[in-house]
Amino acid sequence: MKGKTNCECCGNYIYDDDYDCYVCDMNLDEDEMARFLTGTFDGCPYFQFNDEYRIVRKQM
Repeated sequence: MKGKTNCECCGNYIYDDDYDCYVCDMNLDEDEMARFLTGTFDGCPYFQFNDEYRIVRKQM
């Protein structure tokens, strides 16, 4: 079983209905895309933690 990667926790990792799979919403260059597709994309400069409760904390 494969461990969780940064991409799976990233806010830019979205489900695409046309491709019927999850994709990175960022505009990756050729080298970045190759690492993304092989699952070796560690230390992504575009990573944004998918924090659904960030807005709620600001309202308190």
